[in-house]
This record gives sequence, structure tokens and C-alpha cells, in this order.
Amino acid sequence: MQNKRLYIIGGCNGAGKTTASFNILPDILHCREYVNADEIARGISPFQPEKVAIDAGRIMLHRIEDLLDQGEDFAFETTLSTRSFKGTIERAKAKGYSITLIYFWLESTELAIKRVQTRVEEGGHNIPTDTIVRRYYGGLRNLFNLYQNICDLILLYDNSKSNPELLFEKSIGNSEIIYNKDKFGQIQLMLS
Repeated sequence: MQNKRLYIIGGCNGAGKTTASFNILPDILHCREYVNADEIARGISPFQPEKVAIDAGRIMLHRIEDLLDQGEDFAFETTLSTRSFKGTIERAKAKGYSITLIYFWLESTELAIKRVQTRVEEGGHNIPTDTIVRRYYGGLRNLFNLYQNICDLILLYDNSKSNPELLFEKSIGNSEIIYNKDKFGQIQLMLS
């Protein structure tokens, strides 16, 4: 029996999670189910998605639970800024899922803010600056303090430039591989 797969696409606001997901999930990872609260909100209220963000989040959580119950391979997107997906991961593992967390990092909060501003100028949704900063650091902390200990595979990419660069890889039962010590050190300094 083939292992069921759950992909978590993580990163701060503006990190390029959605763009990367549309590129890698169907063609490279052969994953056709992608749950994204922002896309759900746009479906409910295309011109004011921020007004239905809470409803979209609830729909996302229900969809994730449905997919787990059905045993489907799927992916979802998150900033990882809260611990709320710990239980989801534990339930998935109990159902035989292999969990891969792909995290897209940006080299600064300023870049994250700039990317969100660009998205808004292009008709996308806005995120308040203080929320971007809070989620930037919260996501990184949770990546290393919580999620790397419960996911089967962690891949950390620098998505600051046009081509993502793999910085770090860790799988359960194996030692971590650091591909770029300077940038990985920069991340560790941010968290200290």
C-alpha cells in the first residue's frame, strides 16, 4: 500500500507559497488537492476576501479533516505562525500519512512587507504590516521549535530571489543537512 502524503506549504506572508504551490504540487509532487484559505475567501467574496477570512479558515479546516478521513493525498498552505496544525499533523500521522513541510523563507520582514504591497497593487489581498512581522517570526520559531520535530521531512528554501534555494533539509531519524551555512546562520540569529 502506498503511503498517503500530506504536504504543508509554509512561509510568511509574501513568501510565494501560493505561486510555488501552483508550480510544484501538480507537476512535481503529483498532488491535486490543495487547500488554501486565501483562495477560499476569494471564492466567497472576490472583491473583499478579507471580510470572510474567518469563514474561509473554518471551511479550510473542515476540508482538511474531510481529506484526512478520505485518505487523499493533499496539501495546505499556512504561515505556521500558530501551533494550531500540530493536532492535524498528529491525526494525519495516526492515519498513516507521510508529512512533508516545505517552508519558504524570505531574508527580511521588509521584503515580506514589500511583496504584500506589490500583491495589493496587483489586486491581491492586504495584510497589516504588524501582522506580517508577527507571522514572519512566529512561523520561523514554530518551524524549528515544533513542526520540525513532528514532520517526516522538512525542506527550507530561501525564496527571496527569483529562483528558490534549498538551505536546509531534515528528515525524522536522520541528521540535518545545511546547504548554505551563512543563510542558515542568519535565520538562527533572527531566532536568538
